[in-house]
Amino acid sequence: MVATGSTIVVAVALWFGITHAPGWHDARATFFSGGSFRHDAPDIAKGLLIDLEILAIASPCVVVLALIIATMRTSVSPVLAPFRIGGALYVDLFRGCPMILLLILFGVGIPSLRLHGVTNSAEVWGTAAIVLSYSGFVTEDFRAGILSVHPSQRAAARSLGLNSAQTLRLVVLPQAIRNVVPVLLNEFVSLQRDVGLVGIVGAAVDAVQQATIDNESTFNFTPYVIAALLFMVLAIPSGRLADRYTIRAFQRQQAGGAV
Repeated sequence: MVATGSTIVVAVALWFGITHAPGWHDARATFFSGGSFRHDAPDIAKGLLIDLEILAIASPCVVVLALIIATMRTSVSPVLAPFRIGGALYVDLFRGCPMILLLILFGVGIPSLRLHGVTNSAEVWGTAAIVLSYSGFVTEDFRAGILSVHPSQRAAARSLGLNSAQTLRLVVLPQAIRNVVPVLLNEFVSLQRDVGLVGIVGAAVDAVQQATIDNESTFNFTPYVIAALLFMVLAIPSGRLADRYTIRAFQRQQAGGAV
């Protein structure tokens, strides 16, 4: 009852403070126009389908590429030293470069080369930029998960007759992936948000690009609010799923510790 009461009080205070601000009427007309909601929301929702297509393609590509690079970075064989170095350089490069710059370099720079036999689609290269950027972050998530597996697990697997590849595939990776699932879910939430940036390189008209078109025709910022709300509708369930999984994993860990 105390929590509910305090929440209501804060919500009412915020509503009163916003709606009684001196510039509230102008802000409402500029950012929360009912006519713009009715007119622009359907087109922006159609543009969101483009973002969902990019998300559906980018997500598995990020996971596969990051897992491969993380495996190379955690290898101990001297023969694989060039791959470890290459993996480290890859992470440093794409994790450090801002997403906007990568999108411009890939979505505008590569098509400008007019390479024969290579697509000039800004949507394809924009998606590639997102995959490369997020793979740099997810690689480190997987690497942390692999390193979190106790060395005794590898020793036990080898004592059972498994070779290095079988130990990695059957023993280490399943435990490593389970350990980093909460982090991966949070990365997925961020990816849902950032796919909306592909429109800046002239790709197909997605939600953000459609909002920009509507804004330029009416000089009203409500379309951006609509696009933001649509992305929030996508992100909130994923965020709650990540929270729920994290809580359940913590409860399982505590139960195992009690036993």
